[in-house]
Amino acid sequence: MHSVNASVITIGDELLIGQTIDTNSAFIARELTRIGISVRRMVTVGDDWQAIRHVLDEESRDADVIIITGGLGPTSDDITKPLLAQYFGGRLVEDEQVLAHIRYLFEHVYRRPGPLLERNRRQAEVPDNCTVLMNTRGTAPGMLFRKEGKMFFSLPGVPYEMQDLLTRQVVPLLKNELPLPIIVQQTLLTVGVGESVLAEKVSDWEARLPNHMKLAYLPHFGTVRLRLTSNGNEKNGLEEEMEARFAELKELVAEWLVADEDITLSQAVAVLLKSKKQTVGTAESCTGGYLAHLLSRDPGSSSNFKGSIVSYDNQVKIDVLGVSPQTLETEGAVSETTVRQMAAGALKRLGTDFVVATSGIMGPDGGTERKAVGLVWIAVGDRAGIEAKEFHFRFDRSRNIEQTSIAALNMLRKRIVSQQRG
Repeated sequence: MHSVNASVITIGDELLIGQTIDTNSAFIARELTRIGISVRRMVTVGDDWQAIRHVLDEESRDADVIIITGGLGPTSDDITKPLLAQYFGGRLVEDEQVLAHIRYLFEHVYRRPGPLLERNRRQAEVPDNCTVLMNTRGTAPGMLFRKEGKMFFSLPGVPYEMQDLLTRQVVPLLKNELPLPIIVQQTLLTVGVGESVLAEKVSDWEARLPNHMKLAYLPHFGTVRLRLTSNGNEKNGLEEEMEARFAELKELVAEWLVADEDITLSQAVAVLLKSKKQTVGTAESCTGGYLAHLLSRDPGSSSNFKGSIVSYDNQVKIDVLGVSPQTLETEGAVSETTVRQMAAGALKRLGTDFVVATSGIMGPDGGTERKAVGLVWIAVGDRAGIEAKEFHFRFDRSRNIEQTSIAALNMLRKRIVSQQRG
């Protein structure tokens, strides 16, 4: 089976000093892996001519496909385009189609007053020996160069623009031109179990997998995805084998299984709600609206998520959710009674089928001897009743918020399942 290898090069001083986080490499690697291209290296380099040339030389020795992001903007530190023109022996020329697109953006989309700046017009310049990849989401076009049988793609560093160019133009082109293996993948989602426990549970089964099939463990804040991948040349045979092996895997992890597809926990909750045309709302204190963010971030979420009451201050708990002042005085905001009353108030205010309420001490300050940092109370409920549970997390503030949200979503999921089964 022919193997196609790739390297990803990200350009920018801001990446090297940690001012900007490189999300582009991860996205590119996922998309290339899906079509059977192996990403062997990811390299970050600053805005330096010599360093970029050196990386291009190094990566093109081993990779069939080199994808470069960054350095295509209109400012003086954006040096990728003239460097690539020089590297591949071309000269910069103005592309009429790109210029027309830039004019359209500034005149009709951005609606910038005055004439087009010269630096913006220069965005339409491309090396005369490249294939232009039109960037419908921005002013910097993508470019394809070919050299000694290798394909070099230069894409803008803005993630929104890069992702569109990669998925709509680069990936289809690679699939059409390269002899890629057939890749079959299936992913499941588990909650409430660590990857080491899962690994022990499936160890004998995993040891019997054929060489062309691999299991990957993908843990993230209280969830673990298990991804089974197989590759070969016969699609039908691979798919049949995958179905059989994946069914065995699901059986082994059934007690923690949430979804047998590659979705998040919040998406799994949404699937359950949409199946019965039910709705949910949140009453949040310690999570500060993060639960609402998770439940509303996907397209179509308005059909099942109605809203949130972020009652960070106790007075909001009293005035909006109807929490008893006496409860707050005697038991405190982080207590079972408080979250139960928050949930009851949210049910009344939001008029949803389900609610989830959170109150806790996220840290780094705020803990006491009786109530330490990481103490969280979560309540979920519907018209039939409300249940509450105590949790103790031990991480920093941001991770405690993440862990609380996962625990809350899982409690909510279980409540929905039990009600739907009943």
